[in-house]
Amino acid sequence: MELKSSVDGLIDLIAVASEADLRSLTAEAEKALKKWEVIEPMLYLSGEFDHSNAYVTISGGAGGTEAQDWAGFLLRMYLRYCERMEWKTQLLEKTDGQEAGIKSATILVEGDPAYGYLKCEKGTHRLVRLSPFNAKNLRQTSFALVEVLPEIKETGEIQIDPSDLRIDTYRSGGAGGQHVNKTDSAIRITHLPTGIVVTCQTERSQIQNRERAMNMLAAKLLERKRSEEQEQKRELKGATKSADFGQQIRSYVLHPYQMVKDLRTEHETSNTQAVLDGDIQDFIDAELKRAAREE
Repeated sequence: MELKSSVDGLIDLIAVASEADLRSLTAEAEKALKKWEVIEPMLYLSGEFDHSNAYVTISGGAGGTEAQDWAGFLLRMYLRYCERMEWKTQLLEKTDGQEAGIKSATILVEGDPAYGYLKCEKGTHRLVRLSPFNAKNLRQTSFALVEVLPEIKETGEIQIDPSDLRIDTYRSGGAGGQHVNKTDSAIRITHLPTGIVVTCQTERSQIQNRERAMNMLAAKLLERKRSEEQEQKRELKGATKSADFGQQIRSYVLHPYQMVKDLRTEHETSNTQAVLDGDIQDFIDAELKRAAREE
């Protein structure tokens, strides 16, 4: 309402302003436009969990060291993005690559609207660059998968039968402190009916790790349920577009030219370094608008 009043006031002033006054009014109009650019994406956040915290999992695709290195790039990109948004992040699980990067990692992002924004990043991300891992420095294409789930506080929609679970404990690898490295505090939960596996290894307490892992499992089961319902609707509508969760959404080209392009929205930029440093809000805003148009 405050922005609307400001814009209405500007319109009234412009109608009677002199040429000299228009210069100052132009500056005020630019300020109002910047405010609108911040507010507009929020209008598209009407989903059930859009204002919830988010779990972000990055996994290296086929390609060994190249893909693992690329997954490490993406993990850094999202951590930097969260810093820009002043959101709190917690690393829940990380498996390092054999030579570089990561095989997989999961972070909990706490902030509003973490899930609403980060859900736009779901899918396969493609990197094209000159490989630093072979002697001939050949051009290489790598893939990594990004999965985003909401942190579910309470929902009666998902009921988990304890008899459907296999719970394994193991010693956390890597950093985590003396206590973590000497006790079997890490938790791996397998949901036997679906084969879904979740892990948490960064909390000092096995109980805390189990609680985090169960929350992630509930989120994965809810997403699976919602995806199945959406697929049924698409089939009834005769949808022609693939609904594959892992389909490629964005290309990051570092050679022979510099370009990051989102394949869903056609939004692109040549400032690849800024994107890899976490400047991805324009891509997120474009995807929110595209998704809203398709609803």
